Amino acid sequence: MNIKVSEAAKILGKSEQFVRIGLQRDILPIGIAIQMSSKWTYHISPKLLKEYVGGELSI
Repeated sequence: MNIKVSEAAKILGKSEQFVRIGLQRDILPIGIAIQMSSKWTYHISPKLLKEYVGGELSI
């Protein structure tokens, strides 16, 4: 299962841009960002996001 950037941003209380840049720079430990040509693709792990926020996710 993959969590959308918009969903992760809402859970974290941050902007979508915050989540994208955090993943691109390998600063936010909730998934990965891969650059494919000029576009970025994101995979946000429910398990890693849950561990990062330290609680239950209601997704």
